[in-house]
Amino acid sequence: MQRILSVEQMRKADEYTIKTLGVPSEALIERAGEALANEITKRYMGGRVLFVVGKGNNGQDGVVASQILSQKHGFKVSVCEVYKGDLTLLENRYDIIVDCIFGTGLNKTVEGVYKTAIELINNNRARVISCDIPSGLNGDSGLVMGVAVKANLTVAIQELKTGHFLNDGYDYCGEIVCKDIGISVWEEDFCKRFEKRDLKRFFPPRNRNVHKGSFGKVSVIGGSKKYSGSVLLSYSALTALKMGVGYSNLAVPNSLINAYIGINPECTFTPIKDEDGEMLFDKTALDSLMQYNSIAVGMGIGQTYAVYEILSYLIKNFTGKLIIDADGLNVLSKYGVDILSEKSCTVILTPHIGEFSRLTNIEKTEIVSNTIKHAVNFAKKYDVILLVKSAVSVITDGKQVYINTTGSSCMAKGGSGDLLSGLILGLTARSTEPVLENVVGATNIFGLSGELCEKEHNAYTPTPSDVAKNIERIIDGVDSL
Repeated sequence: MQRILSVEQMRKADEYTIKTLGVPSEALIERAGEALANEITKRYMGGRVLFVVGKGNNGQDGVVASQILSQKHGFKVSVCEVYKGDLTLLENRYDIIVDCIFGTGLNKTVEGVYKTAIELINNNRARVISCDIPSGLNGDSGLVMGVAVKANLTVAIQELKTGHFLNDGYDYCGEIVCKDIGISVWEEDFCKRFEKRDLKRFFPPRNRNVHKGSFGKVSVIGGSKKYSGSVLLSYSALTALKMGVGYSNLAVPNSLINAYIGINPECTFTPIKDEDGEMLFDKTALDSLMQYNSIAVGMGIGQTYAVYEILSYLIKNFTGKLIIDADGLNVLSKYGVDILSEKSCTVILTPHIGEFSRLTNIEKTEIVSNTIKHAVNFAKKYDVILLVKSAVSVITDGKQVYINTTGSSCMAKGGSGDLLSGLILGLTARSTEPVLENVVGATNIFGLSGELCEKEHNAYTPTPSDVAKNIERIIDGVDSL
């Protein structure tokens, strides 16, 4: 597991190291410069290098690194001091450009000579290496502040920052390596992300003397005449089985049940009373599901008040883990999210940015700029586990925060959310690990499966069913970690 800090947390750690531990700031600058230079010499034997530096600590790191490369390793080094306004050096060709203009503290739009310098860097054919974070990228949100350096490699100093991953971060940072320079991180409320080895505990060796009841029971409640989505609902039910759960059920409108039978022969069915393909509140059917360990509700279910009645009944009476997705989230937004305060179960909400905006009545642009803050506030207010889905997702229970950085653009297709809900459904029903970490683990496996799809095929053609096929391979690899 890796920690990921905010800009403020990194600032406090830096200050603590200097003022309390007595490490001179000059010593940290020397270490940062050495770390940057060492990472360059690992990859390149020599060549023409231009350091583009600002006047802050990030620029000083670059100056130290430039001297090391020139004096100890024989690189042909030039330095462009952007703040002096002369950018003629940037008009030449280089093998490597090292971006040391801004650090993680940038909080305003890039303008003037700095904007021009970044544009020239991006138009150069050199390999680009950024010190700490690409200049122009917000260190917290990962948003481009007008313009930002597009790096091939980012050498993070001491700690990973949220801006390396959120929003534009991944696309602008390139490969990210983190170099320890001896700054002491003493706080514990930082974000975390799973590494592959963290998945092993979710798949312990199994005893032979077991049966299907040993590994939990799950149900998916969804579907309507307008959004029958039999295959999508099946993704959820089938992938729950792939996560090791023992028993998987589909609860669908009674009049549409023939559309689902045979799609997933491994699943049982619970018919729900309906009117013209729209679910009605059916206490008898819902009560039959109360024995289950985990229930996922919302996929293609529609946004009628009857659905809200179903959801309210589950929230108030179910005592297992309840995953609310898709139309389940929209119904909460439409008829009242405060029902969450009356829950008897562990509630897991899985909105994308648009759905989270509707749940909170906060503009999408504000959520994108401050995803972690808004996610934590919402999860804390309603005492729920919240997964805000995006290219890089935020998962929190209001106290701990995880960022999931696995995934691929090939997963940006309808049905991917149903697949993820099924993974969460299965793992929360079977695993004895904390529920929050089960959600993180399922999301991590989902992303790794997508990455494998892109590696074996491309970023365009894989479908959710292709991603689902790779889940078994990801789990197979856990034993070797």
